Amino acid sequence: MRVTAQVQAATRENILEVARQLFASQGFHETTTREIARAAGLATGTMFNYFSSKEAIVGSLASEALAEVRTNFDPGNSGSSFEEALFAFIVAGLRKLKPLRKHLPALLGTMLSLACIKADEDINLLRASHLEVVAELANRHGVGELPPMAEQMYWSLYTGLLLFWASDTSPQQEDTLALLDGSLEMFASWLLSKPGQKEKE
Repeated sequence: MRVTAQVQAATRENILEVARQLFASQGFHETTTREIARAAGLATGTMFNYFSSKEAIVGSLASEALAEVRTNFDPGNSGSSFEEALFAFIVAGLRKLKPLRKHLPALLGTMLSLACIKADEDINLLRASHLEVVAELANRHGVGELPPMAEQMYWSLYTGLLLFWASDTSPQQEDTLALLDGSLEMFASWLLSKPGQKEKE
């Protein structure tokens, strides 16, 4: 019997919701794919038709959370400078990712790397759509088109920040915010020092 797209979408959402609950109650490493499949009412092999691994599930949960940020984020009201706008965008994402914070290291160590050749589709979408917003902010603030090297540098800073944030025990993750502030200052200074790139007033 052919499974309709509607049934596939519902099954996928069910797996995500079940995994979210199991990760929250048991922890990422303690939860097995077999347990997720069983709780979702599926055979383990069937679940792999939807997600290739637990990391892919976390990637999808992160992608959904960050998609909400992109939907609600107003680039035109995000700060007077490129640096401030990026800061606002990233902090909005951290707020949405907070329920997944403890599970991010497993994802960051494998699937968010630019060197990862076989990244999950959700991860590729997450990275591409995030960089689209960064490029939009750069254009809006007169920085111009970001060269590939700038995108790679930014993505490395961003994923490094997420990894630091995942284990930040400072009150209200103040150390993460300080690291973000310093990293963006460095990135913006480097970017604006390149010939032909000057932020508009």
